Amino acid sequence: VQLQASGGGLVQPGGSQRLSCVVSGRSSSNYAMGWFRQAPGKEREFVAAITRNGAITYYADSVTGRFTVDRDNIRRTLFLQMDSLKPEDTAVYYCNILEFWGQGTLVTVSS
Repeated sequence: VQLQASGGGLVQPGGSQRLSCVVSGRSSSNYAMGWFRQAPGKEREFVAAITRNGAITYYADSVTGRFTVDRDNIRRTLFLQMDSLKPEDTAVYYCNILEFWGQGTLVTVSS
């Protein structure tokens, strides 16, 4: 299984960014998927997760109301819509399915 994350970049505080993660090598539709992030000097932390059919989502308290996770099982793609971004959201964002991790995509929130 391979996960390819994309969509990171530099964004101003208050701005938005949408991350994508494409799964290859195995169908993703039978499994829950999630996003995690790791800021410089900190441990990796949970951000959001979504059940296999997309019916239920979970969020860390720090992103609730600002981030939205969704998925397209036909395209085997996981998304993370990030709105009202803050400097403390700066991190490398990783997608996850089972024990597999993407390579990460860097999001920098700065003016």
